[in-house]
Amino acid sequence: MWIDLLIVLAFVAYSITSGLRARAKASRNLEEYFLAGRSLKGWKAGTSMAATQFAADTPLLVMGLIATAGIFALWQLWIYGLAFLLMAFVFSALWRRAGILTDAELTERRYSGDAVLTLRSLKAVYYGTVINCVVLAMVLKATLIITEVFLPWHAWLPASVFDPLAELVRSTGLVVASNQHAVEPHVATTSNLISIVVILAFVTFYSMTGGLRSVVATDVLQFALAIVGTVGFAWIAVDHAGGLVGLGERVAAAYPAQTFGDAAGDRMLSFVPSLGAALTPFLAILSLQWFFQFNSDGTGYLAQRSMACESDAQARLAGVVFAFLQILLRTIPWLLIGVSLLIVFPFTADDAADPGFAATREALFVSAASDLLPAGILGLMLVGMLAALASTLDTHMNWGASYWSNDLYKRLLCQSVLKREPGDQELVLVARVSSLALVVIGFSIVPFLDSIAEAWQLSLLVGAGVGGVLVLRWLWERINVWSEIASIAASIVVAPVLLWTLPDTPDADNYWKRLAIMAAVSTGAAVLAAFVTPRTERDVLDEFYRRVRPPGAWRDAAARIDPTDRPVARLARLVGYVALTAVSLFASLYGVSRLLVPHPEVYWVWPAVALVVAVAAVPLWAPALRSGARSPLDRFGRPKRTP
Repeated sequence: MWIDLLIVLAFVAYSITSGLRARAKASRNLEEYFLAGRSLKGWKAGTSMAATQFAADTPLLVMGLIATAGIFALWQLWIYGLAFLLMAFVFSALWRRAGILTDAELTERRYSGDAVLTLRSLKAVYYGTVINCVVLAMVLKATLIITEVFLPWHAWLPASVFDPLAELVRSTGLVVASNQHAVEPHVATTSNLISIVVILAFVTFYSMTGGLRSVVATDVLQFALAIVGTVGFAWIAVDHAGGLVGLGERVAAAYPAQTFGDAAGDRMLSFVPSLGAALTPFLAILSLQWFFQFNSDGTGYLAQRSMACESDAQARLAGVVFAFLQILLRTIPWLLIGVSLLIVFPFTADDAADPGFAATREALFVSAASDLLPAGILGLMLVGMLAALASTLDTHMNWGASYWSNDLYKRLLCQSVLKREPGDQELVLVARVSSLALVVIGFSIVPFLDSIAEAWQLSLLVGAGVGGVLVLRWLWERINVWSEIASIAASIVVAPVLLWTLPDTPDADNYWKRLAIMAAVSTGAAVLAAFVTPRTERDVLDEFYRRVRPPGAWRDAAARIDPTDRPVARLARLVGYVALTAVSLFASLYGVSRLLVPHPEVYWVWPAVALVVAVAAVPLWAPALRSGARSPLDRFGRPKRTP
């Protein structure tokens, strides 16, 4: 107990100290506060990205996916590796060269026309408040499963302190509990509220004080702690399951085909679904989900980290580090835990048919850690999960505040409405107050999160609809402000229709159909608008091209600015880097995972071959991560020779 508590207190002390150390620099101006003075090393920025997505709810989701659908269902998470690599090689340097503070600000750099400021403001509200605060609330709600087990304030605090608070909560009728543990709802709610307030106060202090510098500094430690704790959990879970040798065979034996049918153990261990109804949705998700999303080009905190890097090469390195940490390093221990828990805590076919089965298996991640882990390792696991939570919260607070201070307060209110220039200290103060306001909003949403689930699904579908145009605005000069507006409008109109006509039911998962239709309609609307509405002014396009040097279909701007440039060839080279790095990433993922968790019918030589292929591809893409280095793909995109 005391060992675990000391580990947690040491983590808290480090985080608070990081905020205080960075306070002076962060207080200078918004660029120092939100972009760390554009001084980040790539490995730090990439680790910070990975820490942010190492949310406390993600390992719970993995446990549920493995138990309900099998390993192949994890492709819903893995396939985003393509988006991360696309951001790394194609978009990260473009974000950095744009010289902006937020992705919403890009609107005024890229487009012209009266609608530009309106679009910038609407995007700041949508991303900075709607999306951001709901994500904060979702992470906080997922945290309840953890806090109810590891932070029992009702057992720690004196009754004279806790009981009046619990009685107050009972009188309000508020219930904020996971319902997974044998504690009265008002007691669990009181304990959870205390946990959330304490966690938010801690995270808010260091993120408000030190800005992005303190966020990144704590993220690096948080990611390391989360990995160490998860690896420790995996080690012990595998040991309880009988060890690595024969793990796959034991799973197959525990869930025989004659009892579990298509959900048999051997199919649960497969990386692809069996031929049949599941194959088409699986292929649709692999081809569409990673691309059609509201941050397909890195829009959001990923772009923020790219913009904060000290050079283009460091920005690319950040994206690649993020992809490998996110898809490979964090996946392996989760996979081992998920498969081991199938043995340690088995279930029956009747259990699997229960409507609450997925939630039960998700909560098992926390309860199994409490049951299996000894003191010390349990403390590491606890601080790792709290670190995962903190890294997500601090990023969303910092990122959301950047929209409020830079786009809404500075650009819209001060410059456009009040016609004045705000001072640097004034803007930093607004940024800090904004962080606090976002925390309050996110916290207030938690009790009502179930009632807005449908609205959140609608929001995600609308976000998926704008994914195509977000990529096209970088790669095609014809895209204009009305293209984005048309894409958003089409998404808003089509999304509720799709949710109504193609709902998910126990007999049909229509997610992939909705995604395919939304992608076609919204992207088609964006392209059509590009041809029927006025083009972006030439001066704006030329300045954007001169500053950013985007690849792709920029023939006219390239001819005016630099006739020797070959932007289409540059795009081909960058996409080649993405493909080669993806080979290394996914071949490594398959090779390591399959060797650790073998399938009874897969010979070991195939994962070994995959690892050889992964290593062999590295020299083809790794030079692109160093300034001035040459790679075999560099012949694509070289300037034309002049006579």
